[in-house]
Amino acid sequence: MTAKAVDAVLFDYGGVLAEEGFRDGLVTFAKEQELNAEVMTNEGMKAVYDSGFVLGHGTASDFWKLLRQRTGLVGDNDELSKRILSGFMLRPWMIELVGQLHKQGYITGILSDQTYWLDTLNERDHFFDAFDHVYNSYYIGKGKQDSSLFNDVAKDLGLPLSKILFIDDNEGNIIRAREAGMQAIQFVDRQSFISALKQLTG
Repeated sequence: MTAKAVDAVLFDYGGVLAEEGFRDGLVTFAKEQELNAEVMTNEGMKAVYDSGFVLGHGTASDFWKLLRQRTGLVGDNDELSKRILSGFMLRPWMIELVGQLHKQGYITGILSDQTYWLDTLNERDHFFDAFDHVYNSYYIGKGKQDSSLFNDVAKDLGLPLSKILFIDDNEGNIIRAREAGMQAIQFVDRQSFISALKQLTG
């Protein structure tokens, strides 16, 4: 299959650039407190939106309060948040790859449904400088569940959607990006990702 050329490569953060600290952290909390892990992760993803936290309309306290109500989770807000953040471990090989793409002339960026936690993580790991753009739902007020976000990003980049490659581990986000007109790779593992990326960027 011959792929179209791309000018920009956008990466999701959790589950792509870094280990998925949010989901994995919620699973850990569920196991520790003898709660249902699947319910915890599903409700966690809903609560981060329903509380407005991931879109910059709510606080971390709003999120944890809602998740407690829906799951029975217990714990101090700051401690729970700290433990979630500790699970987001940056993948050095990914940052190296971003640098390589940049040297080859590609525009690089982060496109993430995140909160101000992404800024906190950058203060710890200093990865923003590796990218030309950082698109964070917390500041945009719109997440990847809203397909119009992809059009907004393309407009900001000044590129046609077809010239943008998006990498995410979430299948729904990949589907929406492709439907909007972007090229996209679902990150499953390092080997398959590298292979797919080479096909699209050479």
